[in-house]
Amino acid sequence: MAYQGFTQEYLGIPAVTRAYTTACVLTTAAVQLEFITPFQLYFNPDLIFRKFQIWRLITNFLFFGPLGFSFFFNMIFLYRYCRMLEEGSFRGRTADFVFMFLFGGFLMTLFGLFASLFFLGQAFTIMLVYVWSRRNPYIRMNFFGLLNFQAPFLPWVLMGFSLLLGNSIIIDLLGIAVGHIYYFLEDVFPNQPGGKKLLLTPGFLKLVFDTPEEDPNYNPLPEDQPANQPAADQDQNQQPPQ
Repeated sequence: MAYQGFTQEYLGIPAVTRAYTTACVLTTAAVQLEFITPFQLYFNPDLIFRKFQIWRLITNFLFFGPLGFSFFFNMIFLYRYCRMLEEGSFRGRTADFVFMFLFGGFLMTLFGLFASLFFLGQAFTIMLVYVWSRRNPYIRMNFFGLLNFQAPFLPWVLMGFSLLLGNSIIIDLLGIAVGHIYYFLEDVFPNQPGGKKLLLTPGFLKLVFDTPEEDPNYNPLPEDQPANQPAADQDQNQQPPQ
């Protein structure tokens, strides 16, 4: 029963959140069990473009360090805010959510070409937190029972907490910057006078991830209707001749 309950709960997680969180946990587990090493995962432009180790473009977003406080802290925030975005403002818009992942990952990778950043998963988490916080500006937050503030301050509180732990805030600033670029192009600029929507989700993503909507006015031909449908219903569905 416990296994069935866990399976049901796991499958109830939205698809994108489930896939990304699972990939992060499995990657960390593989490193912890010494199947792979972080040296095979980190972002290295020379190895990517000269040795064609293309997987590093993805794996540097999946590793959050060894098991410990930092890993669980990042996983909690990643799972929580990724899921709230997917079930909230991106509900029924999986393709748009995937496109946000690709857009954010692309900008962070471009920045990584010019900076010595080896793993970008934490920046990606901050980006998700930033977008959620700007779309929910009136929600009151509580941080470890010490601070009370409104949601838009959450990314900055996390950056301050990271600074207190002695970590570099460059990663946090990168996540905030990319999150703001996406938020501005998606939510702010299109609503400005003369503005327009610049971030258009490619059609192939919608074809793959979004279920096509059924036309409520569609009336099937009689020969396309189920054979067991009553004749009276079939007569009602037929249109009178013009």
